[in-house]
Amino acid sequence: MKVIRLERWSEFVAQTDALEGWAFRGHVSLEWPLVPSLSRRLQQFSPDSRLWPLREARAMRIFRRKAHVYLHDRAALEDDLRCLALMQHHGASTRLLDFTKSPFVAAFFALESATHDVAVFALNTPALWHGAPSFDPSLTRTKIDPRVPGNFDAYFAGNRLPVIWFGEPSEMDSRLVAQSGLFVLPGVLDKPLDAILDCYGGSENLLTQFVLSAAMREEAMRALYRMNVTYATLFPDLDGLARSVSYELEAIWERLVEDYERAHSDDPTLPGGVAGS
Repeated sequence: MKVIRLERWSEFVAQTDALEGWAFRGHVSLEWPLVPSLSRRLQQFSPDSRLWPLREARAMRIFRRKAHVYLHDRAALEDDLRCLALMQHHGASTRLLDFTKSPFVAAFFALESATHDVAVFALNTPALWHGAPSFDPSLTRTKIDPRVPGNFDAYFAGNRLPVIWFGEPSEMDSRLVAQSGLFVLPGVLDKPLDAILDCYGGSENLLTQFVLSAAMREEAMRALYRMNVTYATLFPDLDGLARSVSYELEAIWERLVEDYERAHSDDPTLPGGVAGS
């Protein structure tokens, strides 16, 4: 994995502008490995990896058995990838890794609540489009496509093949659309994405980690705000709107401060810097 450290927002914009067609994922901590939430959950509470396929299958089976109560159309439950996407959307631990086609969306998720340096990963999806692991060149993205009935069980559920698939489900929800999102689906749960990619041949770099300095956060967040990249747009519902208010506590432009000072210039209860006394 290639690692590039950046100090300024303009550097990130320039670097990612050259990565046409790549996919991106933001991490608020440099220490977080590229593993899905299901891996973290199982490693913590079910360390015997021999049981992981049974536990994942049981979780999906229980979700399918009960989720129809809350759905108008249960068709999503019959499609493996759509079912996993629905589980992920509502907070379940799954083997899906959320990525986005937008480096700016990824940077937002990394920087929004950051107090230290963060990471944005860039996945070379153009190179992987026809790529395959060196141990079996027949296992192309098309061959293992989990949208094809039976492929999830054949290539992923057994937790045996260090392969990855990336793409969107046959139908996308509003959040996935708003975030220009896609999923990366690993064939094994006990290896991070960079280790799985080591199984793929070729001379091209498949994964880059951009380390973004915490010093660029203010500049970056202001630029993203002006691009309308906020929780309100990335999560187009009341939850997203409420979460977006957190940044409004920071986003007070100079003109607003001046207007506030003029309006309260005679208020003796305000500090001298505002009231002028």
